Parts: sequence; structure tokens; C-alpha cells
Amino acid sequence: MTIAIIPSRYGSSRFEGKPLALVAGKTMIQRVYEQAEKSCAVSGAIVATDDKRIFNAVENFGGRAVMTSDECRSGTDRVADAADMLGLGPEEIVVNIQGDQPVFNPVTIDELILPFSGDPDLVMSTLAFKIKDKREITDPKDVKVTFDNNGFAMYFSRAQIPFPRDRETNADFYKHLGFYAYKKKFLDKLVALPTGSCEHIEKLEQLRVLEFGYKIKVVITGYDSPEIDLSEDIKRIESKLFKS
Repeated sequence: MTIAIIPSRYGSSRFEGKPLALVAGKTMIQRVYEQAEKSCAVSGAIVATDDKRIFNAVENFGGRAVMTSDECRSGTDRVADAADMLGLGPEEIVVNIQGDQPVFNPVTIDELILPFSGDPDLVMSTLAFKIKDKREITDPKDVKVTFDNNGFAMYFSRAQIPFPRDRETNADFYKHLGFYAYKKKFLDKLVALPTGSCEHIEKLEQLRVLEFGYKIKVVITGYDSPEIDLSEDIKRIESKLFKS
């Protein structure tokens, strides 16, 4: 079984109550949930939250939610907490979907999971998108990823990577999209690890995996997934919905 879990919290220093903000008439968390349910590769979706307002909102639109601990240090820990509540087995795949990307294409989840079918030793995968908007190459809000010739992540950063020594370069740059798939047994191992030094500096929890010597398969998708960081981003996202 493959289950999609959407970690969601109410508090945010930049956008308080973001999951319940309306995006074209529906709460953001509802739009993310509905997109997740459209994936052919998952058996269902569930929201993991520590806030009763979010829990009630999900139940009100007919979704599934669980109340997790309010002491989770990250979204990954919240996902692991929910996976435990669901009683998932060690070989089952857990998909972590960020709750602030309400217009992602469900096909990307199918793409994310596909490598597990061909590699029994794979424990984790994530998504990347070839950057088309040059602003994103240097914007710290957009996380960049580099990967080796076998498609495994070498590093994630808010900075421009790789950095061209010479001004002119034909290099491609890739933006990391915040979707992850893990085998349940690896997710348990991951949340038991301490916070890594680079993870702490960059505030990127996926770096914990690399810092402790594990591999992340990077799947290149042709579908971008714009996120909502601030309330003013909502209009930009709504324009994409109205065009579709």
C-alpha cells in the first residue's frame, strides 16, 4: 500500500493560518488533499495536523485527518507520527506532500513513486523541475538540487548550485519540489536521527538524509508546483487555476 500524508500546521511566522486560507473558494488544505486523491499511485490521502481547526476543516469537506503530537520538530516527524497511527508496514511507501502547493499535478506523485518498482534497495525519492524562470536560480526561497549521473542527490541548497565560476554557462539548474516518498522503515530511521549541521544552517530537513550517508533518488518532472509562501501569492495561484 502507498499512502499520501499531508503534514499541516496552523502556526507560521510568515503566514498564520495558511492551510485554511481560501484559494478560489476552497481552503488551501482542501485543494492539496483533492489533488493528492487524484494520483493513481496512492491508495488514499490523509492530513496530519496538531491543530483542531485544521482537523475540523478537513473532516468538514469529507477528508481524513489525524491529530499528531504538537512536539514534532518538522513536517517529516509529523508524517512519521501519522504513519505509526495508521499501522503501516516497514515496506509500505509513504508519500509526504507539502500543504502549500495547491495546484500540483497528481501525475508527479505517480512519477515520484515509480523508481521503487525497479529498485528494491531504494529507500527515498524526491522531485526536481528544470528551472525556466531565471529569478529562481538565485532566489533563496526556491531550493536548488544537484544530482549525480545515477540520479541521486548530491546537495540541496537555497543558494545557486552549481555556481558557475565563469559568467557564461550553458548549465541547467534544477529546483527542488517539496514532495518525498519513503519506505516506512526508512522514515522511522530518518526521524530518529539528530538534526544535521547543514540541515540546521540551510533549514532544509532533506539534508539530514545526505549528512548521515543515505541516498535520495531525484526524479525529474516536467510539471512545476508553485507554492504559497505569503498571502499575496494566492492571486498568482488563482490565476493558474482559472487558466486551467
